[in-house]
Amino acid sequence: MKSKNSVFQELYQALVTWAEDVNQHEITDIVNKVEQSKLYLQAAEKLPEEKVKQFVDNLRFDINEFITQNEAQAKHSLYLGLLNESFWKNMQAITDKSQVEWSELDEDIKHRGLYKTGDFIGFGLLECQHCQEKITYSHAADVADCFNCGGSSFIRLPFAP
Repeated sequence: MKSKNSVFQELYQALVTWAEDVNQHEITDIVNKVEQSKLYLQAAEKLPEEKVKQFVDNLRFDINEFITQNEAQAKHSLYLGLLNESFWKNMQAITDKSQVEWSELDEDIKHRGLYKTGDFIGFGLLECQHCQEKITYSHAADVADCFNCGGSSFIRLPFAP
């Protein structure tokens, strides 16, 4: 077993190594970022407002062009589709389920709890009437055929609290 002194020496050496690393890397990085920020601010102060507006307008135009040119590709992107679904799933997880139930009550009354392929649903848990497969809709969408059996009739189930 190690002596008390050797344990303290190891702890002290680890602390010294950590402090040297912080001094060498992190503090230097912070100082560099602050200096770089100062330079950006000085440059921005020298720019006339008209130039800043022109830059913002150009950036807005470039972003709009990028979106327009890549919209079709993005629409069919599996990655972006999964990212979108993941976002809505996370939003659903933090949403008050009772509030969702109240907001969907009007639609449930209109549909009498029965949804067909092509109907619009906000949030909801639908159960296929043919195979009892449960499909969760975490955002507003048109009801699609059952993934399991291709069925087109669904009953909306309440969310678990």
